[in-house]
Amino acid sequence: MRLEEIFASKGRVKVIKELILRGEVNLNQLIRATGLNYITVVKHLKFLQDAGLVEELRVGRSRIYRPNWMDPRMRLIEEVMKDLSGE
Repeated sequence: MRLEEIFASKGRVKVIKELILRGEVNLNQLIRATGLNYITVVKHLKFLQDAGLVEELRVGRSRIYRPNWMDPRMRLIEEVMKDLSGE
């Protein structure tokens, strides 16, 4: 998957940004932080999981999402986001 496809959606960029900023989040936290609806966030998380950029952890009935730092593309995305935000 190319980076252009990953950044093709503003909503997906919001989800990635929150995951990078927070590290580990549950679905409700992502929904609140991004201002997106449930279906949209789930769709973007599925896309990012299929791309190998996001990991899902199950803790009881809860699902926790976090960046897959083992994927070099996620590290590149983190650097790009830091550069764009001036950090």
